[in-house]
Amino acid sequence: MDPHTPSKTGTSFFRTCFNGVNALSGFGILSIPYAMAEGGWLSLLLLFFLAAVCFYTGLLLQRCMDSNSLVRTYPDIGELAFGYKGRMLVAFFMYLELYFVAIEFLVLEGDNLYKLFPKAEFHLAGIRFGGKQGFVILSALVILPTTWLKNLGGLAFLSAGGVLASMILVVSVLWVGTVDGIGFHERGTLIRWRGIPTAFSLFAFCYSGHSVFPSLYSSMKDRSKFSTVLIFCFVLCTITNGVMAVIGYLMFGEASKSQVTLNLPVGRMSSKIAIYTTLISPLTKYALIVVPIVNSIEEKLHVSKNRFISILIRSAVLFSTVIVALAVPFFGYVVALTGSFLSCTATMLLPSACYLKIFRGWRRWGMELLAILGIVVLGAFIAVVGTCVSMKQIIRSL
Repeated sequence: MDPHTPSKTGTSFFRTCFNGVNALSGFGILSIPYAMAEGGWLSLLLLFFLAAVCFYTGLLLQRCMDSNSLVRTYPDIGELAFGYKGRMLVAFFMYLELYFVAIEFLVLEGDNLYKLFPKAEFHLAGIRFGGKQGFVILSALVILPTTWLKNLGGLAFLSAGGVLASMILVVSVLWVGTVDGIGFHERGTLIRWRGIPTAFSLFAFCYSGHSVFPSLYSSMKDRSKFSTVLIFCFVLCTITNGVMAVIGYLMFGEASKSQVTLNLPVGRMSSKIAIYTTLISPLTKYALIVVPIVNSIEEKLHVSKNRFISILIRSAVLFSTVIVALAVPFFGYVVALTGSFLSCTATMLLPSACYLKIFRGWRRWGMELLAILGIVVLGAFIAVVGTCVSMKQIIRSL
């Protein structure tokens, strides 16, 4: 059947748009002002450029799926292009990115709860934990029962509020600047060359929805409208990210922290709304994020039907993310590492490589091939340089 022939069943255009925006509307928006502080005003152009590049690679994934009706997921595309090894490579980067996001959720919870309750202390088995560490552990204990659930329908419904949460966050920050007296007086820097790799990495993280795009495409009722879905999603998310970048940088300038909520005055109601909105998302999304990881482990071990072993595996995954979050509690640096090493690979390198292999595009010289090769070079540059810079920042901060 022609993949562009509308089917009687499937997801509607508007539902797919909502799901796509929700996939792109993550907590990366919190770090946008910090990315601007790292790269300066001209780095905003990189945000728009990356949005265009990631939109194009999303179309490349669509073309790869159109070439074979059996392809449904991102790993399927990897297998179609490079066989079993390609499938494993795509799955590795997908799962590792999800694992890093789970870690960042815990760091996010710890930072923002400590912002609200800076004097809190925790004691466990005679060991005293500082505020941030204690809140990371407390958040993990709250999240733990949700990871044991087999049916995550309720959590999926709550986490779908990511679109609304991003809007509330932007409006709250704007309210702090206009009504609550912070103002927009910071002039900032035109460009900071040393911070460009970090800015690039953080911006790349904001557009890392490619692992979801194939599933959205295969579930659509009318697949011929998928390119329009991508346009809508990328335009809306870029406008939201761009507004946050400008107002956040004008408000806090070089003092912008890794999460814009950490710059907000706690005493203001608008600030509390922004922080509490930020806190709710990880509590509802964590289990959904780690589900693909634990399902893969359970399938490999053939224990998916053993309830007790399943709970142990899910608890162990959560415990491992807690250990890393406590050891590397640097939100901005970890997000930058995720964006450079994982997001760039998943959004630029893998779609380009799969497309060229499936369609043998290297045999046809032209503007398309030059554009794809340019994306590969750019993605490789960000992956190598951004990863090195992020790792140096993490090691220096330990």
